[in-house]
Amino acid sequence: MPRPVFVIPAPEQASVAVSGGTARFPVRRIFCVGRNYGEHAREMGHDPDVEPPFFFTKPADAVVDDGAEVVFPPQTEDLHHEAELVVAIGTGGANITTEDALSHVWGYAAGNDLTRRDMQAAAKAARRPWDMSKGFDHSAVIGALHRAVDGAVPQGRIRCLVDGDLRQDADLAEMIWPVEGVIAYLSALVALAPGDLIMTGTPAGVGPIKPGQLCTVEIDGLSPASVKLG
Repeated sequence: MPRPVFVIPAPEQASVAVSGGTARFPVRRIFCVGRNYGEHAREMGHDPDVEPPFFFTKPADAVVDDGAEVVFPPQTEDLHHEAELVVAIGTGGANITTEDALSHVWGYAAGNDLTRRDMQAAAKAARRPWDMSKGFDHSAVIGALHRAVDGAVPQGRIRCLVDGDLRQDADLAEMIWPVEGVIAYLSALVALAPGDLIMTGTPAGVGPIKPGQLCTVEIDGLSPASVKLG
């Protein structure tokens, strides 16, 4: 099939760094899981025991590499950090079983789901979509990906620090829906494809980041995801 001729220059392929070299992982879509830690669900006023997972999205070009400095986003006075484990899909599929789910994973990274919390709260109150509170420019800070080894899922602590002050600190095992469950559930809604990223939810302790502050997400065994707000 001949290569298409575009009427405008084709957008640059969004991508994230890969640990240990110069290669990069192309990003197709970013899916995000809402309220996947019990304490965070409770701090947002919800009962984690009665809710199945739900998802929202960010555009692929919202990706920001570790160490970037970005402009504080417009239309918000309450920008929040949300530390998350990021899953990179290497093999696609639909209706993936939990038993087979981890074989579809290429790797893992630390990530930060930046959120315009005041905009989100206003949209919720008005019963409107809150896409713009999540899917704005530079809203997906993602550290270097680490290749998955023998189907192993990262274990240990997930933390978020703002100017060195510990804000979030939890164990990845506290996720309500583990990685394989998230993949299986999501793949029943859409066919996953290579290049898809899944941000798997944040633990309790989300809070504001101010202009000039440095926000860093750390996950045991993975590279950090840091961003400086200009």
